[in-house]
Amino acid sequence: MLDSVRGALAFTQVGSVKIDAAVFRLNWSATVVMLFSFSATVLGRQYVGNPIDCIHTRDAPQGVLNAFCWIHSTYTIPSAFFKKVGVDVPFPGVDRSSKYLPEDGKFTKYYQWVGFTLFIQAILFYAPRWLWKNWEGGKLHALMMDLDIGIISEVEKKQKKKLLLEYLCDNLTYHNWWAYRYYLCELLSLLNVIGQMFLMNRFFDGEFLTFGIDVLKFMESDQEDRVDPMIYIFPRMTKCTFYKYGVSGEVERHDAVCILPLNVVNEKIYIFLWFWFLILGVLTLGCVLYRVIIIMSPRMRVYLLRIRFRLIRSDDIRTIVRYSKMGDWFLFYMLGENVDSMIFRDVMHELAHRVGQYRGARGELTEA
Repeated sequence: MLDSVRGALAFTQVGSVKIDAAVFRLNWSATVVMLFSFSATVLGRQYVGNPIDCIHTRDAPQGVLNAFCWIHSTYTIPSAFFKKVGVDVPFPGVDRSSKYLPEDGKFTKYYQWVGFTLFIQAILFYAPRWLWKNWEGGKLHALMMDLDIGIISEVEKKQKKKLLLEYLCDNLTYHNWWAYRYYLCELLSLLNVIGQMFLMNRFFDGEFLTFGIDVLKFMESDQEDRVDPMIYIFPRMTKCTFYKYGVSGEVERHDAVCILPLNVVNEKIYIFLWFWFLILGVLTLGCVLYRVIIIMSPRMRVYLLRIRFRLIRSDDIRTIVRYSKMGDWFLFYMLGENVDSMIFRDVMHELAHRVGQYRGARGELTEA
């Protein structure tokens, strides 16, 4: 299990070159590590140990009964959650059932798939990062040319600054498609968070979307009137019906009570994921709206560059944004996140001088 967690950490490690925003990294890095870790924990407890333990009789061997109930799922009776434990029922959700399988039984089928589902969720969270990494193609790393170090010889620094400046001048206004593909990946991250909430809601038979709210309400309600939603969705004790032929050749019915120790872990995992996905969804939605504002407003681009890179003169920033497009702004912003601040200031100053002089001489204004 520890090896799996270490592998996930190495797989999602953020490199020295930042090619995306912090909220996007929360989706593909922190969330993926958590999901991989949860998956390894559940699978480890599921296949190393006893995931289910059923109370058996002499007529039904324990190993056979446990295997049958694990494979064919168990059930609870919803009405039994409202009865008094120790008086009417032995445990919430466990009550007498009819001769045949109860029509009002709530079957617990998910527990075999929790570890695998968490693993698939981790892959889905990493998919937008994989797309962007391929589309980005190492552009930022190539343009940096070790200018993030700062402590290099003046000759080497001058040469690399010149190469970077020439690239920016020659390719100005040609980075829109590059930036839009990154914005698409952020939008995919938002759709992924929302989609996974509904996926888990379907996985738990429509009980997940309000899971966190129900837990908060349960904590505030009176003890006599409340039903623990964590036990309702993740029952720790369930029932299982096992049929076999008796001595006389007739079908015998064995009603067993089963303990699911894995659900103690599952309930903690999914209450955490409910709140984490909610926070992550709000942050990702805010990030997508932020990108829309950037696309629509050149003034916002100027403002953001000014507050983020205070060493650059305001006039230079206004000149650069005026004669460039949105994709260029995104490239400048990401370069500023990676390149040494003093070097980046010099490059932007020279770029503003060249672009302003050239465009002003020709009287051409490039649409922002």
